[in-house]
Amino acid sequence: MSRLMQIGEVVERVGYSFRTIRYYDEMGLITPSQRSPGGFRLYTEMDVYRLLVLKRMKPLDFSLEEMRELLQVLDALDGRIPSETPREELFEKLDTFRAAADARVEKLRERLMMAEEFAQRLRDEADGRTDGGSPAPEPPVRETPAP
Repeated sequence: MSRLMQIGEVVERVGYSFRTIRYYDEMGLITPSQRSPGGFRLYTEMDVYRLLVLKRMKPLDFSLEEMRELLQVLDALDGRIPSETPREELFEKLDTFRAAADARVEKLRERLMMAEEFAQRLRDEADGRTDGGSPAPEPPVRETPAP
């Protein structure tokens, strides 16, 4: 039998807050494997794995429904839940998630590159080491309509 952990240990392992784990429980994304006689949530390594999947999806702006669907696909592929969906179709869904993740990662890379360029420009400006290029543009002037 798998070792059971209370929510505090899971919080430390995953890096989520108590509140986030409880929220995912309320949304049906992660349900504690058991409850103690006192009603405390008890989690397994598989529950921690599922939380880590969610944590990796979050920065890529996957919706709660997309998170739920991917967990169902993974559970079906691993045989944790019964599924009437053919394995080939499950793998196709998994590939769709992979392609979406790849596209979202690329967008993040583009945004990060733009942010790094901006931060470098600010550092250069602050250090007085500009490349002689033009200064920051003036903000647009709003013209008031003639009466």
